[in-house]
Amino acid sequence: MSKLLIVDDELRIREVVREYALLNSYEVSEASDGLEAIEKIKEEDFDCVILDIMMPNLDGFSACKQIKQIKDVPIIMLSARQEEYDKLFGFEIGVDDYVVKPFSPKELMARIKVVVERYKGKENKVYKFEGLEIDVLGRVVTIDGVRANLTPKEIDLLIYLIKNKNIALSRSNLLEYVWDFDYYGDERTVDTHIKMLRHNLGKYRDYIVTVRGMGYKFEA
Repeated sequence: MSKLLIVDDELRIREVVREYALLNSYEVSEASDGLEAIEKIKEEDFDCVILDIMMPNLDGFSACKQIKQIKDVPIIMLSARQEEYDKLFGFEIGVDDYVVKPFSPKELMARIKVVVERYKGKENKVYKFEGLEIDVLGRVVTIDGVRANLTPKEIDLLIYLIKNKNIALSRSNLLEYVWDFDYYGDERTVDTHIKMLRHNLGKYRDYIVTVRGMGYKFEA
């Protein structure tokens, strides 16, 4: 049975999500703010965290950053705000999905199912190209034995490029699969992340090849 952590300072929201989660055979735990959520993450394993943004003591964005440092658990962010900046920032720090309040509990359950199955289906595989090593399940990238400081999205991008090694991928394709199907952003976002990823890969930057007029590919 999959276990969810519902984090929201509004009791009514937690009750609604809990009710539908139990109906969908999830085990449920709750937290009323980011600090409480982090303590629960340290003590228990969860298959998905549903995390509100606006909370006392520690907001959702700050909590997300700390949670991702503790465990690689999928996070769905809840927010009453619809600004694109919030969504972009959320994806930058590792949020797996973003749901705007008021939301349909049934749709939220469907989104939870997708991210939980995605994480459970991750390959326990390690790719190695000379001194560049990528642990897919652990989401750890090392360069000549030293852990690289990559953002969650840079890791997602690198893994997707490697899984499609020697295949030219368009910017829209990368947006669709790395930022998820419902991300509507400027394709230049991909260029920015590729630039930073190359910088962080150091002497192995040339593995990522620009395909003129299309996008990028990992060539090794």
